[in-house]
Amino acid sequence: MWRGLRTLVARAARGPCRWDGRGRGVSAWGVTWATSPLGGAWGRSVPCGRAKLSSSSKPPSTPPPSAVPRPQGPQSGHPLAPGPPVSTPPATEAACTWGISPPSNPRSTCLLCGRASTMHSCPRPCARQGSGTPAPGSGATIFALSSGQGRCGIAVIRTSGPASGHALRSLTAPRELPRARSASLRLLTDPRSGEPLDRALVLWFPGPHSFTGEDCAEFHVHGGPAVVSGVLQALGRVPGLRPAEAGEFTRRAFAHGKLSLTEVEGLADLIHAETEAQRRQALRQLDGELGQLCGGWAETLTQALAHVEAYIDFGEDDNLEEGILEQGVLAWGSRVGTPGISAPRRPPLRFLLSTADSQVRELEVALDTHLRDARRGQRLRSGAHVVVTGPPNAGKSSLVNLLSRKPVSIVSPEPGTTRDVLETPVDLAGFPALLSDTAGLREGQGPVEQEGVRRARERLEQADLILAMLDASDLASPSSCNFLDTVVTPAIARSPNGNSQRLLLVLNKSDLLPPGGPDLSPELPPHLLLSCLTGEGLDRLLEALRTELAIVCGNPSTGPPLLTRARHQHHLQGCLDALGHYKQATDVALAAEALRVARGHLARLHGGGGTEEILDIIFRDFCVGK
Repeated sequence: MWRGLRTLVARAARGPCRWDGRGRGVSAWGVTWATSPLGGAWGRSVPCGRAKLSSSSKPPSTPPPSAVPRPQGPQSGHPLAPGPPVSTPPATEAACTWGISPPSNPRSTCLLCGRASTMHSCPRPCARQGSGTPAPGSGATIFALSSGQGRCGIAVIRTSGPASGHALRSLTAPRELPRARSASLRLLTDPRSGEPLDRALVLWFPGPHSFTGEDCAEFHVHGGPAVVSGVLQALGRVPGLRPAEAGEFTRRAFAHGKLSLTEVEGLADLIHAETEAQRRQALRQLDGELGQLCGGWAETLTQALAHVEAYIDFGEDDNLEEGILEQGVLAWGSRVGTPGISAPRRPPLRFLLSTADSQVRELEVALDTHLRDARRGQRLRSGAHVVVTGPPNAGKSSLVNLLSRKPVSIVSPEPGTTRDVLETPVDLAGFPALLSDTAGLREGQGPVEQEGVRRARERLEQADLILAMLDASDLASPSSCNFLDTVVTPAIARSPNGNSQRLLLVLNKSDLLPPGGPDLSPELPPHLLLSCLTGEGLDRLLEALRTELAIVCGNPSTGPPLLTRARHQHHLQGCLDALGHYKQATDVALAAEALRVARGHLARLHGGGGTEEILDIIFRDFCVGK
């Protein structure tokens, strides 16, 4: 009864309204409501978050005389009744940036399409809205060197901001702006002294059709330090320009909706990519694949939340057919289309909850699958841990030097040469890896070697991929047999699970085997023959490494986009936890709130919405000119 009363109160407060197709209602009094059917659990109505209020952010206690008075009813003063509607903005400002104009202002102009129309849906909505996070000092015009430091053939200097056109005219002769997005050869001169600086190509990118969404200019000058320094100093003398901070160009692109947060992270990864696999993964993320995946999940949650909110708003509607709630899913699914039986006038309301439950279950499966693979993307971005281990004098240091193409470790015929863990970043078959050379596993001959063996075993537990080395000419020795029993066999037993450690058994010194072929035990696990001295078998080892690292890091060319950062994993886990609360909720209102929390995590993953400190960390990794 109380829920029905609350619903009636909310509807009476809204008045006759229509839906604008974007999840908001527009009442007859020119007020845009942002909740039903996606609003508060009790049918509360609040002003649209995109509306621009003319004075304060708080709604006035009473509508001004310019607003059409709301009808007074018996619900006035009820504790659950919504507050008074927000008054219509003045004629100089549209009511909502989505283009909905209130009826009391018939001459308002849509901010998107420019039509002077009343309460129309804009036919050209922006494909991507801005993040809502202003870039630091976004009103100023910034400039920086975008290409690398040092001598080069061509250096690129870029500007972004409202004074970019003035800066371009100040430094070039003739003074008019070049044609948009077309290279033009101009003489660059100092704006104060008129001294020639360089003859360069200049480009003009008027906003919003630019990288940052603002007016941008680029100067392609000769890459000598004196030329670059002279042009930068000349730009610093133009009024309204200042040097850019690290990552400020990309931050402005994010603030103006040119890039989503996941695309910004993909751009940063692309700049720092060192291997082929990292480049492919960064390009996929920069192209928006991860953002599109999260957007699809968010759309699923929005639909589920709409069904739950519809049940809350209309669950006790007296106008529904008698017994429609008891008909359930069968009435809506199986009876529709049956000869002689007509479908109900609307879907049964319990069918709405059933639909929401099925959508949540499907989303839980998808999120769980991506979270199980979350470590793969992080390994691809930062590098997989590859540990070379084995008994003493098996050729571990020789293999590390061979794979890294430089003398990382000391190679000696004396056993126990390596006493500590030696690490070097390498590109293994196109995948990033941190290659570790470790001490030979045996009972230490002294305290120093014992500490080295302890560190080797500790690093072995942290490895993503183990390269187990044995001397092919000494497989019957006690050290080799013990290594096979304690390290190789247990690791191979765990390898079928893609998230566990992987292992490759490498038999080194194949050049010492008899010419007729190796006489190896049939009980030996699958292995690869290699000679670090001659290089024979190296191609087969690299191909095997490519296969294993694709399992450990994921294949960036196929499959769903990978989660490359801990932030991605945190928000997906938070979304999954909220869906668990939805399933455990005993009240429909609590279930709707759990769906809102889950949708909020996806929104923060894709579009930011976090604190300023988090955004600072993300943009800190960019260079000054990006």
